[in-house]
Parts: sequence; C-alpha cells; structure tokens
Amino acid sequence: MKILGIESSCDETAASIVEKKGSSFEILSSVISSQVRVHAKYGGVIPEVAARLHVGNILPIIDTTLKEAKTKMKDIDYIAVCSGPGLVSSLMIGVETAKTLAWAYNKKLIKVNHIEGHMLSGEGTSGQKLKFPALALIVSGGHTQIILMKDYLKYKLIGTTLDDAVGEAFDKVAKILDLGYPGGPAISKISEKVKNKNFDIKLPRPMLNKPTFDMSFSGLKTACLYAFRDLKEKYPESKWPRIKKELATEFEESAVDVLVTRTLKAAEQYNVKTVVLGGGVSANKKLRTNLAEAVEAKLDKVRVIVPEMEFTGDNAAMIAIAGSYHVKTKDFIDPFKLKANPNWELV
Repeated sequence: MKILGIESSCDETAASIVEKKGSSFEILSSVISSQVRVHAKYGGVIPEVAARLHVGNILPIIDTTLKEAKTKMKDIDYIAVCSGPGLVSSLMIGVETAKTLAWAYNKKLIKVNHIEGHMLSGEGTSGQKLKFPALALIVSGGHTQIILMKDYLKYKLIGTTLDDAVGEAFDKVAKILDLGYPGGPAISKISEKVKNKNFDIKLPRPMLNKPTFDMSFSGLKTACLYAFRDLKEKYPESKWPRIKKELATEFEESAVDVLVTRTLKAAEQYNVKTVVLGGGVSANKKLRTNLAEAVEAKLDKVRVIVPEMEFTGDNAAMIAIAGSYHVKTKDFIDPFKLKANPNWELV
C-alpha cells in the first residue's frame, strides 16, 4: 500500500510517500518546504503570505517527493490530505491540490485530522507499536491536548489548555526576552547552556494540583513578563543578557513540569500501556527526556513513543501514516465534497 500524504495546515508545505507493509511503515520520501525564515521577520505566521507561498511550492514539492521515492502517480494507491485544523487559507491549497490529483488519477481520497497525524507520527517513524489503551500528549503552537486512545481511530479528549497553547507561550516568552522566532528552539538552545543560576527566579507551575487534566499557560507567560520587568529595574543593563537566559530556562522548566505532571497523572488514572508524545514542541529535549524518565520511574511496563526529530514538526509522512488506518475502515471521501475545515476538532 503506497499513500501520498499532503500537509499544508500552517507554514510548511509538505508531501510524503509512505509504504505500509503489514503492520510496519517505510517512509519512501518526505519533503518539507519551511517558511520559517519568511515569517521570522514578522514574529509569527502571516496567513496571506503563507498561502501564497503554498501555491508556489505545492506542486514542485509533490514532484520532488515522487522522484525521491522513485514512484509515479499511477503507482500511488491512496491520497491522504490534512484538511484541518489550521489556517484556512493554507489548508485550502493542500486540499484543492489533493482533490485535483484524486480526480485526475482516479485515486481514493482520505481526509486526515492534523492532530491525529501527530498522534500516530511516533509509531510510524520510530518503528515502535502502540499498545492500548494509550495516552497522547500533543504539544504545538496551536494545540496542547491530552488524548486517551482506546484503539486506532477511537479517541477521547481528557485534557487541554484553557488559554494559550504551550508552543504559543514559548513564542510569546521568546518575544518578551527578544530571543527570536520561533521561540521554542530559541529558548531550548539557551537553556541547554545554563548550568547554574545566579538569580533567584521562580515561576509558577499553573494548575499543577488541580483535579482535572487541563492546563493553562497564559498566566505563566504573564508571570515571565512581570519577572523580567522587575529584574530589569533591579539590576544594571550589563546583567540583562544573563537574566534573559535564566528566565528562559525557568520558563522552560515550568512548562515542562506542568506537561509531564499532568500527563503522568492521566496515564496513572487510565492505566495506559503506552504514552505518545507528538507535535512541534515534542522536539524539546527537556520535555522528551523528563517525560521518558518520569514514566520509567513511576509507571511499570509503560512504553514512551516519540517521533524521530525530523518528524516532530508538521510533515506529510504523519498524514500518510494516519491515512493508512482510515483505509482499513474504507473511510474515503468524494473529492467534490471535501472542504478545508480550520476548526476541525478530532474529539
């Protein structure tokens, strides 16, 4: 089974060809065109700019994907496309392209939820198999969710952020500290270098002891803003670079503590056999390490599955992988009926 995956939900134009052999996956090609340098000067993604770049990139990316996989369209069995959630103008480019290809080459078309792609990315790219029930922690610039996976295609949302997604909070804190965009990699890079803290900086761990699995990052972001303002008033300008580094480190530690603690609590309550990490923030080394160590220390015989680093961000391989499970249930859609859905909630 060869599946062409297409992803254009935000500012990455991506295509991939994945071959499923039995229960295993082989990624024959995965091509991603990132717009991060274009949007960096604005401090965030500009939807109109993103859409225009998708228009110019989508067909060359698909052509390159086919060439790298040494495959032709006639050899493709199914086309899977991310149709939501995301930026509607960006989603439309991928959706309309997939619809056209499906019609022109008479291929079955599958719509895939972006979050579902991230949930199954770790399994498809790491070679490890999910054991159910499983728990997925999805962390990105637009989403922070804890989802119970009863089986493939059977999901239940049990926790979410009540305000900012954790990736958005990383971006905003990086902007406060003038560290650049995107904020996640910038903060992570700095925190790796901070071994000892010279300043007494302590940020809150929001909702850490609440009975639910929900989270909040807006207050943490604001606490960081106020802490930086107060420290700037207290210390001379020569100290500010060091203060920025330590504040960024404390913010990362706080955010990771919240994510790991809430996930561990949910995993214990639902007696899961697998914990899955996915989404752009899953590239954060501290999160990957702390989650794995916490699960190993406190949960007996529970496996942690994380995607390979190159598949942590938005990519089309995860869309193809997720699409393969919809093939089993013959969950196909008429190309003329498929529309981009920017607010598509998985559960």
